[in-house]
Amino acid sequence: MNVPAMILSAALTLASVPVAAAPLIDLSRVELQNANVQQTAYKGKPALRITEKEATGPSGGGALATLTGLAFRDGVIDVDVAGLPIKNAAGFARGFIGVKFRIQPDGNHFEQIYLRPENGRSPDQVRRNHSVQYVAGPGWTWERLRAEEPSKYEAYTDLRVGEWTHMRIVVQGRNASLYVDHAAQPCLVVQDMKNGESEGVIGLWIGPEAEGYFSNLKVTHASTEKRSR
Repeated sequence: MNVPAMILSAALTLASVPVAAAPLIDLSRVELQNANVQQTAYKGKPALRITEKEATGPSGGGALATLTGLAFRDGVIDVDVAGLPIKNAAGFARGFIGVKFRIQPDGNHFEQIYLRPENGRSPDQVRRNHSVQYVAGPGWTWERLRAEEPSKYEAYTDLRVGEWTHMRIVVQGRNASLYVDHAAQPCLVVQDMKNGESEGVIGLWIGPEAEGYFSNLKVTHASTEKRSR
């Protein structure tokens, strides 16, 4: 598979990995954290539906489906997502949905990029500016990052609540870029991921009081030979 170098912002050689290439996910390979999951169809696509098993509140962790046995360091994560607040959700709900990656065995160290679909077309410009977000664990919450370095780890992109959105997360070393809906340029660029150059598994995540759908997950690894040079 040939991927243009511009997508990676570097001349990386990529090798396609078929493990997660199907639109539906093998649930025998998924570890759940506070998550209810269901194979279903949503707006014309086969999908994995994720909801919270128990409500976690505005500062809670939401729900996570971790793809066990799929180590990821550098490369590309492609996935279609659709997020929306649950019925009768509280005012803080935004339909939070996204991807955790390089999750360590302790579960506490990870990188994460996610969307706030309700912010994408808000009439409030400040909320629009908070449409996409990078965070990291442990301790690098959106509150901390926004307070210490405003606007550096979040940005605007056009999003629609409950509609399919394509996310492409390109990871190289301490850098990560998010491309939305096949755009030629990233809407978010992170050049100092907080856990450095690590390797770990990938997780599909929804935030508090959200209902999320995932489809067409594909993981493409940077070649081991190129990384080792």
